Amino acid sequence: MTGQTSTMMALRDPDIRLMLRVRADDQAAFGELVERYQHRLVGIMGHIVGHATEAEDLAQEVFLRVYRTRHKYTPKAKFSTWLFTIANNLALNSIRDKRRRAAVSLDVQDSSFQGSRPSEPRTPDKSVPPTLRLQQEELAAVVRRALDDLNERQRVAVVLNKFEDMNYSEIAEVMGLTTKGVKSLLSRARAKLREALQPYIYMDGAEPPADDDDDTGAP
Repeated sequence: MTGQTSTMMALRDPDIRLMLRVRADDQAAFGELVERYQHRLVGIMGHIVGHATEAEDLAQEVFLRVYRTRHKYTPKAKFSTWLFTIANNLALNSIRDKRRRAAVSLDVQDSSFQGSRPSEPRTPDKSVPPTLRLQQEELAAVVRRALDDLNERQRVAVVLNKFEDMNYSEIAEVMGLTTKGVKSLLSRARAKLREALQPYIYMDGAEPPADDDDDTGAP
């Protein structure tokens, strides 16, 4: 029965087919999976843990765990859901470890992610007027701070929903929550983000659009 389930899921998900090849010690398949997901993982980790180097290290650790446990792999969900579950657990463990270290250290440095965050330093676009570029940079910094002010679970839910286009049920599976729990988590996160960003986005006094918390789980 398990073999039939694996076959049916593999037919629907090409990444599962790749992972099944990895399970059979196909090195080329593993390299293809890394190529497909490395950038996405680093971006997600960066938004969650807030540091570029740590994000890259955690993404590498995710792939190491995938490879080390390849022979035990049995598809029970979309490959991306399974992969991001590993990533979520590693990221949250990293955050908790940092908090424990910070509690006994007076020299903890405040660092910010410089990878795929909205405030990523880029070569200035000369076609953009300096005044507009400055406004864009200020807004990007505000967005980054607003995201950082969410607790880690809210941040994970928002990142998966908005950056990975995961619906409520997929996020629930990654985070080990119920769909109702994810909806509540995202609702609180959106309220916090709206409150933080409203003065910068709705400068003309217009009210922000109502939050759409329907039962479809659509992003």
